[in-house]
Amino acid sequence: MPADVSLDIEFVRAQFPPLADGWAFLENAGGSYVPGSVIDSTVAYMSESQVQPGIVGASKLASERIAAGQNGIATALGAEADEVIIGPSTSMNVYVLSHAVRPWLRPGDEVIVTNLDHEANNTPWRRLEEIGVTVKEWCFNPDTGGLDSDALSALLTDRTRFVCFSACSNITGTINDVAGLTALAHEAGAVVCVDAVALGSHRAIDVKALDVDFLACSIYKLYGPHVAALYGKREHFLRAKGQNHYFFGEDTIPLKLNPGGVNHEFTAALKGVIDYFDSVYAYHFMTPANDVQARVRAVYGLFEDFEERLVTPFVDYLESTPSIRLLGLMTADKTRRVPTFSIDVPGKDLAAIQAMAAARQVNIGLSHFYAPRALEGYGLDAERGVLRISMVHYNNADDVQRAIAAIDEALSAG
Repeated sequence: MPADVSLDIEFVRAQFPPLADGWAFLENAGGSYVPGSVIDSTVAYMSESQVQPGIVGASKLASERIAAGQNGIATALGAEADEVIIGPSTSMNVYVLSHAVRPWLRPGDEVIVTNLDHEANNTPWRRLEEIGVTVKEWCFNPDTGGLDSDALSALLTDRTRFVCFSACSNITGTINDVAGLTALAHEAGAVVCVDAVALGSHRAIDVKALDVDFLACSIYKLYGPHVAALYGKREHFLRAKGQNHYFFGEDTIPLKLNPGGVNHEFTAALKGVIDYFDSVYAYHFMTPANDVQARVRAVYGLFEDFEERLVTPFVDYLESTPSIRLLGLMTADKTRRVPTFSIDVPGKDLAAIQAMAAARQVNIGLSHFYAPRALEGYGLDAERGVLRISMVHYNNADDVQRAIAAIDEALSAG
């Protein structure tokens, strides 16, 4: 990426219709806004081809649009189309996967999970105890909010069959070394399943470069409709036991692992996500890039640099406010974290802080965000939750200042 190219935030914000509502939307980790290209793709599908896919007329158009959406997301991830399942959510995709691989496991085999992850990549694997599998918990480092390789090494044995972990915490925002941790698991003969949901809106993902076996990503958190993608190496998808109707053969991938099939209109709308990346690329770069992945990587490079600059004042505010406890790293460094910040204010009513922010039209989250084990790892009450301020590349400096002002006002209110 040329050094003199930086993200044009006004161009970007013009692509997202909901940003005109006057709110500072800072709960992006729960689900991002979609650009107009995704809205247009959805409307076009439902207006012109809302029929059963087939080979003639509107049915043929429906098939082509669904395939284009599937192919686009697969290509962006560095995968082939038959290596990616488009399902309703990461929770459901991993649940189905965990059942598909049960025949691989025997009593006494071991599966490693973390106390950091969203439950989507946690609960399904822990339930393998039902068939006699031993589940081991890989505890995160509370100082960094991330996962250490030494802690994983201490758990790996010749009975380890799966290692399930996140690329990035949806609580701490800390980026984990996916490639390094995957290599460590592979050395022990284990298969990895990586939750990349919290990373996908901030970093380009290349599943082949990472050498992951399975990788889950919720597309509604990276500017798309409410569906999710699950990548799997072809040999693993072929070996996994089909979970769809009996007449889908074991070589029918990915459909054999997608009960009920894809959501037609939302899978077709995935092309709008790629169209958005292409529009950002075309606006910022003079030199053409001939493949989707190269364009996606270049655009994410713009996002990373912009987000690091964007959140630096917010990190400075947190560091200068001793009454606020930040979970994870006190840094804006793009190599170490994404702009997802979970905070606690001991002795304060967090719901009141959220409400005061809302009165200023600042939308921040309050929950355990389906990662209660992570909060418990910090000694916090998961039911009380934490406040989460999560930004993406379409947020601007005004959003950040409004968040600071809203939180500061709530703290001053006593």
